[in-house]
Amino acid sequence: MFLPTLFSSHNKMSILPFTLTLFSLVFLASSVLPASVVNPTLPHDAFTASKRFEGSSELVNLRYHMGPVLSSPINIYLIWYGKWLPAQKLLIKDFLLSISTTKRRAASAPSVSDWWKTVTLYTDQTNANISSEILIAGEYSDRKYTHGTHLTRLTMQDVIATSVQSAPFTVDHKNGVYLILTSDDVTVQDFCRAVCGFHYFTFPSKVGYTLPYAWVGNSGKQCPEVCAYPFAVPGYMGNGGPRSLAPPNGDVGVDGMISVIGHELAELASNPLVNAWYAGEDPTAPTEIGDLCEGLYGSGGGGGYIGQVMKDGSGRTFNMNGRRSRKFLVQWIWSPVLKACAGPNALD
Repeated sequence: MFLPTLFSSHNKMSILPFTLTLFSLVFLASSVLPASVVNPTLPHDAFTASKRFEGSSELVNLRYHMGPVLSSPINIYLIWYGKWLPAQKLLIKDFLLSISTTKRRAASAPSVSDWWKTVTLYTDQTNANISSEILIAGEYSDRKYTHGTHLTRLTMQDVIATSVQSAPFTVDHKNGVYLILTSDDVTVQDFCRAVCGFHYFTFPSKVGYTLPYAWVGNSGKQCPEVCAYPFAVPGYMGNGGPRSLAPPNGDVGVDGMISVIGHELAELASNPLVNAWYAGEDPTAPTEIGDLCEGLYGSGGGGGYIGQVMKDGSGRTFNMNGRRSRKFLVQWIWSPVLKACAGPNALD
C-alpha cells in the first residue's frame, strides 16, 4: 500500500485507485481476450484453465438492507458547474449514453453496456432489477460559479436547488438522479485529500424533495496523480514504479473522471438512499459495490495492480468500448452472482 486508502460511496471514495478496498487478491470474470494488453501481471497461459481467485463472500458481507434501488428507467440530469469545453462535455455524455444498449449506441465487446450488466444484477425486495435504461434527461450549466469556486457537501445541494429552479430543468423525484460535475478550477470539501467523488440524497429543506445525486470533480489540475490514476502517478513513486498510462481520449482529468462517474453511478443505482446494498454495519460509512473493486480494471488485478487492460494503436489505454467508437478505462464492479469483481474485458 502506497497511500492510505479512503473509501467512496455517499461519504467517501478511495482517493488512490492504486489500492484495493479490502483485498490484495486477484479477481476474474467473464471472457474477452484482447488483441493487445498492457501491464500483464501473469503469464497468458495462467488464464487458460479457467482459474479464479475470488474474494470470500463471507469476508465481503455485502448485504441488502431492504431499501430501494433504481429499478425504473434512470433519468440523469447533468449539472455542469464552472467552465467546461464542449469536447469535454461530449466525452462524458458519450460514456453515459453508452450504458444503455440501442442499435444507435451499439458498441463492440467489451462494451460499457456489458459493464453495466453487472450493476443490473442487483434487485430490490420485490426482485426488480436495477434498470438498464439510462437517459440524459436535462442539462444545466452554471458558468458564473453562482455558489462560489469552493463548494462544501452542504452547498452542493444549493447547486442542485439552483438548477431545478431554472426552467426547463425540473425536479424529477420519481426517476431522476442529479450528477454535479465541477470544472478543474473548482475546489470541493475533501476533494483530493479524501474523496474524488461521492453520492448522497438531497434534503427536502434544501430542494423540496429527496433526490439521489452524485458529485465528481475534474482533478486534471488539482490532483491527477490521486483521482486520475493511472493516467498520472504520484511523484514519490520515482524510478522503478509504475509509469502513467495514456488516457483513451487524451484528457487526463476527464478520462479520470469517467471511471469515478461510473463508480458513483453504480453505487447510486444500488444504494440511492443509503439503505439498500452495502457491506458493513454503519450506513454512514458503507462499503458499496464500487468500493469493493476500487483500483481494479482487468484480470490479474489487486494489491495495487490495475490488471490487464488494452491499448490501441496509439498506445492509449482502455478496457471497454462506447458509442461513436469511444474508448474508456472504467473500474470493475462487484458481482452478486460471481461474488467477485467483474468486468467485460476479463480474460477468464
